[in-house]
Amino acid sequence: MPDQLTFDLPARQALGRSDFFVTPSSEAAVAMLDAWRDWPSGKLLLIGAAGAGKTHLAHVWAEMAGAVLFDPAQEQGLIGQNCVVDGLETLVGDHAREERLFHLHNHLQSAGHALLVTSAVEPARLTFALPDLQSRMMGTQLVRIEGPDEALIAGVMAKLFDDRQLIVAPPVISYAATRLPRTLAAVHQLVGAVDALALERAKPVTRALMAEVLDTLPLSPDDVS
Repeated sequence: MPDQLTFDLPARQALGRSDFFVTPSSEAAVAMLDAWRDWPSGKLLLIGAAGAGKTHLAHVWAEMAGAVLFDPAQEQGLIGQNCVVDGLETLVGDHAREERLFHLHNHLQSAGHALLVTSAVEPARLTFALPDLQSRMMGTQLVRIEGPDEALIAGVMAKLFDDRQLIVAPPVISYAATRLPRTLAAVHQLVGAVDALALERAKPVTRALMAEVLDTLPLSPDDVS
């Protein structure tokens, strides 16, 4: 019998509202985004660790508020509608990028449009090249996506398996969620390892396969801290 062919299909990232799992760790952030018309000065900073769901929520809000994504790394004209800047920490320290965001901020303020900025780090802990931009960001109301609870770990795991078009029974996900460190990095690491092993063996993701991966998964220091 010839060897069975396997295909490493790319993950399909789902970013719709129904794909985001609201848990106690994200309730405040979701409520604040829903009430975007009431943001002080029409702007908000969404703070959360890498992988916490900031980009997902930013896409959800953009669809809800008719906003567009602004990339300060690129030369662009000023936006004439609500706007998202995803990843403040990635542009801080670059004077040209900061200046584009500064002018965008002022333009949206004067035009009465809303601005959502996401960041993995609070502005007070960032080293800005442009003091005027730092003052604008420091004066922006912020809301946090808190550290993941078990419900979020399970929800993110289910979403990542679905993105990879893998069917995993809820009891298997619950089993893994109770044994995995409560970091989203660990969830991503686990899902990738499970996907690879299931693909290699051409087997479904069972509790036994999940247990095998959990027993051998080399977690990074950040995952166990």
